[in-house]
Amino acid sequence: LTERWLEDRVSEDPDILGLGRNLDVIQRQKRLKPGVLGLLLADSDGQTRYEVELMLGATDESHIIRTLEYWDLERRRYPQYDHVAVIVAEEITNRFFNVISLFNGFLPIMPLQVSALEISDQEIALVFTKVLDRQTMGEEPPETVVNRAYWEKRSTPAMLTLADQILELIRQMDKSLHFKYNKHFLGLA
Repeated sequence: LTERWLEDRVSEDPDILGLGRNLDVIQRQKRLKPGVLGLLLADSDGQTRYEVELMLGATDESHIIRTLEYWDLERRRYPQYDHVAVIVAEEITNRFFNVISLFNGFLPIMPLQVSALEISDQEIALVFTKVLDRQTMGEEPPETVVNRAYWEKRSTPAMLTLADQILELIRQMDKSLHFKYNKHFLGLA
């Protein structure tokens, strides 16, 4: 298998990367001043672009630098889009995972580890694993507020009974507390 073969497979179905649904290939082998960007992808709404660098083997310094250079060139050239640097390798080594973790939150970089699994003599399956998801620094977006009926549909009666019992224990310390029903968790208000 070669990097070109890998690029062909991703170009045929960019969604296999697990970055989003209905990704489109904008350009393959895009020539930029310092080199050639493997793939430029866009999400279905056209708001986010992914600068994807593919590499067989383990990550190395030049791979990370190229990924960040291509991301920076594209975001400067096309500031109207949200840009994400994507680094794909067979192995994201501990050393470079630590470096990428330091960047994450300040620079939108997402490392993916790829594995090729031989299914039969003619078939190979590719598995892409997000080693570290994209993070943004700053305030968390507000949680969606729902009601108890939402949780009654999504949870079990036993879990809500347990939650109510816990709330009663908490209210022994402060009677003013009550549940705030959020989409992803029950909070106290």
